Amino acid sequence: MSTPQIGIFSLGDASHSFIEFALREDAATNIAVSTVAGIHGPRQTIEGVNFVVGFRPELWHAVTPADAPPDAASFTSELVGPDGYTIPATQSDIFIWIAGAAYGNVFDVATAVVDNVKTVATPVREITGWTYQSNRDLTGFQDGTENPTLVDAPEVVLIPEGEPGAGGSILLFQQWKHDAAAWRALTVERQEAIIGRTKAESIEFDESHMPADSHVTRTTLEENGKELKIFRRNTPYGSVADHGTVFVGFAKQQLRLQRMLERMAGIGDGVRDALTRFSVPLTGAYYFVPALSTLARFAPP
Repeated sequence: MSTPQIGIFSLGDASHSFIEFALREDAATNIAVSTVAGIHGPRQTIEGVNFVVGFRPELWHAVTPADAPPDAASFTSELVGPDGYTIPATQSDIFIWIAGAAYGNVFDVATAVVDNVKTVATPVREITGWTYQSNRDLTGFQDGTENPTLVDAPEVVLIPEGEPGAGGSILLFQQWKHDAAAWRALTVERQEAIIGRTKAESIEFDESHMPADSHVTRTTLEENGKELKIFRRNTPYGSVADHGTVFVGFAKQQLRLQRMLERMAGIGDGVRDALTRFSVPLTGAYYFVPALSTLARFAPP
């Protein structure tokens, strides 16, 4: 049975470092995977931090096609809604997420990781995430209210046993910048209509009062009457002057994540997510997060 990367489910970490790397031109893909696999286990055990590592789907497929989900693909083309709203594609090759209780530990481990990986890859983007008001994002609303419980999350996140990539997951990683001044200028009632929930208690509106363009409506996916859930591990980032949300979404099917983005942009029915008028996507990438037991096969002795 496959063992997943436990960091996916490690709720409660207060500090985060997200780093995306581009493969060096002279680096072999198998050596790159081996290098990343070699830093995962020991660092997590010794340093007291949680790790999640992922790879551009095509890179992983080139190294071990039998362990690669057939539906996983890079985010290489921007999504453009009918009104011109654009979600950019900024795909990189390697993704490493380090999380822990204290940023000092996270910083030290992230520094060591960059040093270890520099022989095969170069950092192209680094974002520092942190916890705000226990479980809220910087709009003031609770984030991940509809997340499945940790008991149910593996069914949502992990590719089933017997399928290529078993125990792994598809990650959608994005940085969203908030127009904080415009958001704060709204009344609480208007903010709630945009989100589709009450702000204080995070109670979802009933169907008769739910706006068609609310964030809840546009990010809720259904197929044959069944909701297709994802598992969010979002964190805030930034300063008072420049801040937003790091979107970290996992699913066992990339289609769920892709459809969510398309619905937010209004692709298909022309109804754009109202929240996108106050939050702008700066990046977009998909990574395959292999099972820890699969990744361990590539770690050096």
